[in-house]
Amino acid sequence: MSQRYASWWAFWYSKGLYVLVALLMAATIILTTPQVSQGRSWLDLLLQGVQVIQLSRLSDNQEVQLGQQINQALLKEGKVELYRNDQINRYVTSIGQRLAKKSDRPSIPYTFQVVNDDTVNAFATMGGFIYVHTGLMEKVANEAELASVIAHEIGHIVGHHAIEKMRKTAITQGLLTAAGLDRQTFVQLGVQLAYSLPNSRGAELEADQLGLQNLKRAGYAPIAMLTFMEKLIKYSSSAPEFLSSHPATDDRITALRASIDPATANKGDGLNEKSYRNFVKPLIAK
Repeated sequence: MSQRYASWWAFWYSKGLYVLVALLMAATIILTTPQVSQGRSWLDLLLQGVQVIQLSRLSDNQEVQLGQQINQALLKEGKVELYRNDQINRYVTSIGQRLAKKSDRPSIPYTFQVVNDDTVNAFATMGGFIYVHTGLMEKVANEAELASVIAHEIGHIVGHHAIEKMRKTAITQGLLTAAGLDRQTFVQLGVQLAYSLPNSRGAELEADQLGLQNLKRAGYAPIAMLTFMEKLIKYSSSAPEFLSSHPATDDRITALRASIDPATANKGDGLNEKSYRNFVKPLIAK
């Protein structure tokens, strides 16, 4: 009996020691991992049962789900007013889906929405959500120019630029813990970044190049991306929101000129200005 008891004690002692060592290692990792003082600690989040988002390990499904929540918050908080015209929305969606299928990230579901806003602007949030202002649709000359803007925004999604921007902003604002961001903070920050913070120079240049390749693969004339940007700078007394929130515009135009072959610049769809204006102008006229 005593031998059986001794064996039982040795077994559970070893198990207990193993658990103790594991707990000590976990505590050491938590205590020695640098954390921003303003952020909530990893242990606090764990004890409160808050779901934590690891910015460096987002799957496509997670990104799409979080993008859906950011989109819902943008609508609920009145940051975005959707334009209620089925014909215009179907038109923009058809262009967007044509591009998305030929993008470098075709596997996620893209959502294209028209925003009732006179400013010349377009933007993207993570998870395939892209927004185009009616003011921009009035300014572009043809379908290819509109497609070039949408292709640029798809380029941001392909490059995961929103996630990287969120990571840097969370660090700057002291919101990022060793574990990541809790879901509520993640969504709130996503709403904030959708409008207020421009992308980096590197992100814009990359989105231009990804968008240009996407535009060509989808069969649109590549010259449209260049003419749209040049026109906005030339004819605007002050830079429109689309350009003022996108830094290093001159560098971007220079890079686009170098990337577009003059021999094939006008080859492709979407350059018929009359057709575009006959279709779009009456629908978005105020």
